[in-house]
Amino acid sequence: MAGKGRTAGFQMGAEHRTKIGNSKILKHLIEHATGERDMSSTQVTAGLGLLDRVMPKLATHKLEGTGENGEVIFKTIYESKP
Repeated sequence: MAGKGRTAGFQMGAEHRTKIGNSKILKHLIEHATGERDMSSTQVTAGLGLLDRVMPKLATHKLEGTGENGEVIFKTIYESKP
């Protein structure tokens, strides 16, 4: 009996990524979110899964420094050559 799913380390080819990117998945998900299109939860989950393969997930990064108002302070040190 064959195993389920993809093998570990599977990389989707560029051709598949292009096809997903050119499809109307994102448009349909946006229409669903705005109430213009009715989609089942399975369709939404499948659409989000395909988008994960094409578009990176955005993460929030907060950078705070040691400055008076949280500024990041860079210090440049010049060394003379011997």
